[in-house]
Amino acid sequence: MLLSAAASGAESLEVSELQDELSHPWSLDFLPDDGGLLITERDGRLRRWRADSGLSAPIAGVPAVYARSQGGLFDVALAPDFPRSRRVYLSFAEADASGRAGTAVGYGRLSHDDTRLDDFTVIFRQQPKLSSGSHFGGRLVFDRAGYLFVALGENNQRPTAQARDKLQGKVVRLTAEGGIPADNPWVGQTGVRTEIWSLGHRNPQGMALNPWSGALWLNEHGPRGGDEINLPLAGKNYGWPLATHGVNYSGLKIPEAQGEGAPGTEAPHYVWKKSPGVSGMAFYDNARFPSWRRSLFIGALAEQNLIRLRLDGDSVIGEERLLSDRHERIRDVRVGPDGYLYVLTDERNGKLLKVGLKTAQ
Repeated sequence: MLLSAAASGAESLEVSELQDELSHPWSLDFLPDDGGLLITERDGRLRRWRADSGLSAPIAGVPAVYARSQGGLFDVALAPDFPRSRRVYLSFAEADASGRAGTAVGYGRLSHDDTRLDDFTVIFRQQPKLSSGSHFGGRLVFDRAGYLFVALGENNQRPTAQARDKLQGKVVRLTAEGGIPADNPWVGQTGVRTEIWSLGHRNPQGMALNPWSGALWLNEHGPRGGDEINLPLAGKNYGWPLATHGVNYSGLKIPEAQGEGAPGTEAPHYVWKKSPGVSGMAFYDNARFPSWRRSLFIGALAEQNLIRLRLDGDSVIGEERLLSDRHERIRDVRVGPDGYLYVLTDERNGKLLKVGLKTAQ
């Protein structure tokens, strides 16, 4: 189905609905050589979609997930050497015997007929397990050196984001096998989880590598107000819950907050006083749509739209809202090899959308 929606200037959006039978899809990644794409559904299914054959049956070999409240199957990322290794990385919520949950990461080898993941191996577990169903994070990004970054929520346990002996509210950096790189910021120190790259995060929902700078960008939910973009650097503290631009859902002050800033913490790179409910994010630097080059696209769950941030270097110089007329929660956005945006809507009848620009003649 092909639809059009207003954009800006002399251009309009061209939106194709490629699939409308996904159950709360969470993430996607592209298989090489026009192999289609992999899509996660939050309740624990991994599927392949291809233009010529549509949506596959669930791929076998996916681990059992804690599919409760915000928990479930989260991100999917192909290994940098996927054509050789066939490794597919997944993040997901898992529970222990007490019923508490945390985020885990593992990989399996995708069979050559794309029907199963073989030998799935868990390489990382968030410790301790503290979540009763919220603030898991779960985004995965490989950097140019092949290290794996994992964004972790604080499980709605605010003080843990500042506790260096816990993995809540952190970005961690791992080798592809789940090991700890020797140059992680707290390697060799006692009483600190040496997986930690940065701390003071609340509930990360989008993470991407800037293709023209190589920098890691992260967005995260504030409480009531104060959604943020941060550029997490080694050993830096991004403030939560000591510093926030938001308040509690009751309207009262966050108990630990010292204000919008706090000593020893980094100010947000960008902040929304009123929360859009930020989600997946993708940088655009493709030649197909020149007016979108050097943009950052971010899904919005609460606002039910797609945010385009115009960038000058690392500075945000403008915002645009797209897809607002659809009234659907946007969970993820990625740039395809063809230069189009591929967007997932977080609904029971979740959709895969292909979004481009149609220039007026």
